Amino acid sequence: MELLADVGGKPGVDCRGFCSYCYFKKVKEFKPFGCRFCSPLSEGCDYCGRAIAEKYAGFKPLLRVAQDVHATLKMSARDPEKVTISGGGDVSCYPDLLELAELLSSLQVPIHLGYTSGKGFDSREPAEQLVDCNVREVSFTVFATDPGLRKRYMGDPSPEASLECLSTFSTCCDVYAAAVIVPGINDGDILRKTCDDLEAMGARGLILMRFANHAKEGLILGNAPIMRDIESQPIESFKELVSSINDHYKLRVTGTPLWDPEIGSPFYVAGHPEAHLPRTEKHATVITGAIAGPYLSSIFERIAPNVNVVSTEKEIACLITLDDIQKLKLKEIDETVIIPGRAMVHDKAVTEALRADGVYRIVRRGPEQLTLDGEMSIGLQREEVLQREVEGFTELIRTINAVGT
Repeated sequence: MELLADVGGKPGVDCRGFCSYCYFKKVKEFKPFGCRFCSPLSEGCDYCGRAIAEKYAGFKPLLRVAQDVHATLKMSARDPEKVTISGGGDVSCYPDLLELAELLSSLQVPIHLGYTSGKGFDSREPAEQLVDCNVREVSFTVFATDPGLRKRYMGDPSPEASLECLSTFSTCCDVYAAAVIVPGINDGDILRKTCDDLEAMGARGLILMRFANHAKEGLILGNAPIMRDIESQPIESFKELVSSINDHYKLRVTGTPLWDPEIGSPFYVAGHPEAHLPRTEKHATVITGAIAGPYLSSIFERIAPNVNVVSTEKEIACLITLDDIQKLKLKEIDETVIIPGRAMVHDKAVTEALRADGVYRIVRRGPEQLTLDGEMSIGLQREEVLQREVEGFTELIRTINAVGT
C-alpha cells in the first residue's frame, strides 16, 4: 500500500507564483463539465467543478495532515510500503514540510516527495534534512539546469539553491526529473545540457512533458493560450524527441502524453499481437482522443474487427468534453457507444448528444485507463505495463460483449 499525505495547496499561490508555462494559469470561472462521479440526475460535482482546477483553499495545517494520515492507517488492513507527500501546491513551499517528514519517518518506510520544483528551497540544507528523514524518492520539475531560465520562466527566486537541492537529492535518492518542453526555450542545446547535468548529478530518470497551449491539447478551463507566440510541438515530432534523448543518454527517459521508448507504451499491446486479449464479435463504437485513436484502431483490427474507433479533435481522451462529442458525425457511430471512462461529460448529456439524429444509442463508460503514459510507466517494468493494459482492454471488451449489438 502507498500512503498519501496530502498537504493541499493552490497552484500559482502555494508555489511562489505560476511558472510561465503552467496549465493552471489563466483559469477562468467555468461551469462543471459533468463526469463519472456525478449523480445521474445532477450535472456537476466536487470533482468536475473544483478538483480538476485544484481549487484548494491553501496548504493544510500540519495537524490536519497528520490526522488524515492517522485515519488512513487505522482503516487500512496492510502496512504502507511507502508514503508520498503531495498536494496542489509545490511541496517544497509547504511551511511544515520538515516537521511532516520527521513525523512520517517514524513509520520507517521510504518517503516520496511528490511534485516539487524546489522553488521553496533557499539553500541546500532542507534537502539534506529531508534525506535524513528517509526521503528516498523525489519527483522534481527541473525545466532546465540553466539558473537564468529557471528564474525567468519558473519564477524561481533562488535557482542556484534549487539546483543544489536537486543535486543532493540525486546523490541520495531516486530522482525522476521532469521538464515541460517549450519550443525554442528549453529544447535543443539547452535540453542536452540539462540531460548532461542530470546524468552527472546521478538522477535516475527524466520525464519530457509536451507543452500544451491550445484547447484541443487539453486546456479545457478557458485558459488557452498560456503563452502567446509559442506553437506547440507536433505530437510525432515530440515522440521523436523523446526517442532521441533516450538514445543519447543513460537516463530512463519517457514522455507524456507519449512515449516510453524502453517499454513501447502507451499501448504496448498494439505492437505485440502475442499479448493475450479477449475477442468479440459484437458491434460497437469506441470514442477516444486523437492521440489514442490510431493505436486503438490497430488493436481492434486484430481482436475485434466489428468495433470501430472514432477519434475526437481533443488529443487526450480523459479531457474530452461535451463540445467534442457534439462535433462528431453521428452517421459514423454505431448503436452501442463506449466513451472514455474519465471523459469530462455528464452521462445524460452525452447520451442526448449521441441520440440527436433520432437513433437510439446505448452509451456506456469504458475503463478509467487502457494504458499508461510516461509519467506512470517510468517507474514500472514492461510486464507491469503489459498487465495494466491487458486488464484495461479485458474490461473494455467485457463491456462491449455485455451491451454491444
